[in-house]
Amino acid sequence: MQLRKFNFTFAQTKSMRRGRHTSANTDWIIIFLYAVLVFFGWLSIYSASSGDEVISIFDMSERYGKQLLWIALAAVLAIVIMIIDAKFFSQFAYGFYIGMIIILIGVLLFGKTVAGSKSWFQIGSFAIQPAEFAKFATSLALAKYLSTLNVDFRQLKTRIFSMAILALPAILILLQNDTGSALVYFSFALVLFREGMSGAIIIVGIVMAILFILTLLFGEIYIISALAVVFALVWLLFKKYRKHFKLGFAMFVLASSFVYSVNYGYQNVLATHQKKRINVLIGIEDDIHGAGYNVNQSKIAIGSGGLTGKGFRQGMLTRNNFVPEQDTDFIFCTVGEEWGFMGSATLVLLYVAFLMRLVFLAERQRSKFGRIYGYGVASILFFHFAVNIGMTIGLAPVIGIPLPFFSYGGSSLWAFTILLFIFIKQDANRLSVL
Repeated sequence: MQLRKFNFTFAQTKSMRRGRHTSANTDWIIIFLYAVLVFFGWLSIYSASSGDEVISIFDMSERYGKQLLWIALAAVLAIVIMIIDAKFFSQFAYGFYIGMIIILIGVLLFGKTVAGSKSWFQIGSFAIQPAEFAKFATSLALAKYLSTLNVDFRQLKTRIFSMAILALPAILILLQNDTGSALVYFSFALVLFREGMSGAIIIVGIVMAILFILTLLFGEIYIISALAVVFALVWLLFKKYRKHFKLGFAMFVLASSFVYSVNYGYQNVLATHQKKRINVLIGIEDDIHGAGYNVNQSKIAIGSGGLTGKGFRQGMLTRNNFVPEQDTDFIFCTVGEEWGFMGSATLVLLYVAFLMRLVFLAERQRSKFGRIYGYGVASILFFHFAVNIGMTIGLAPVIGIPLPFFSYGGSSLWAFTILLFIFIKQDANRLSVL
């Protein structure tokens, strides 16, 4: 009896010590930045979606009321994650990944189509988008695989398997006609680059994007001719490159083949609305009443805010629905109109500080799993931040992805919260790693 009592007391004391240890090592700076983003996101949703008379901020018939509920549940998720043992997420990383793959397949079979994308499960009045949650599961699986003993990213099989981990959920999401969420998986290139992938691959990707745009603007004949001229000039003017003639010629052939395939892929792979958005973005079309309407209205709203903005709940363009999706994909224009350049710049700096803090935390991890997962979190959030703000000001195509912790929506808020707090838990437990 005494032994049982001693064992219970010892276990209880050990648990309390672990709790104090986790709390003491938790990075409260990143949690504070998270809370600030969530709070000001809710204020922007409240401003954009509330009418002249507000009965209660808890009104569940309004988006700001629903968002408060999502925020409360996100806080519960964060607390639960911080209570769970940090090793749980690495031990069951593959389980999370396989489970999400099964769910993504289930969405294709039984999901509900919303705005042309079959990517939602409808449960009564509640809808959830599994593609948002697949991001944290993929980050866990990639971190688990690359942190396994005897796995070396310099080996070809490791690179192929890593690409397969990323490609599988991306393809399933693409089949749901949710191109924006699928494109997020390209952000993992930053993770792979940190783990040893050659920077040449990223450069090749950038060059391909440039060739894609130039081909659409000027036509394949002109671009291939320009490539031939560049190849000839390099060979004639730089003697040191002549010994690499075969390699240079092979690069020319590959680039020309890519250029030649652009129009076919553009016409047969992309949907009509996606092609129109790209055409508007690069200036082929000027359709301010059609495909370019959202971006045009967004830029007008942001520009009308001037230096200091019109004031809280004084943005007439966003509050009167002149900007579609002004509390989801285009929520940044609400900030621009109401708080002006100063408010917009402050928000951007807040996100930059948040991302820099994430990278700092990732680099101080003692475990390879923690570092890789941390870079996965930072890469995903950076992609969302850069593309979302870029598309509201006309620098990126409209692909329909939310601004992290800011845009309206339970699925995105919960998914980003889970993604972030798993890493915060890993960081809090870093000193326990030998």
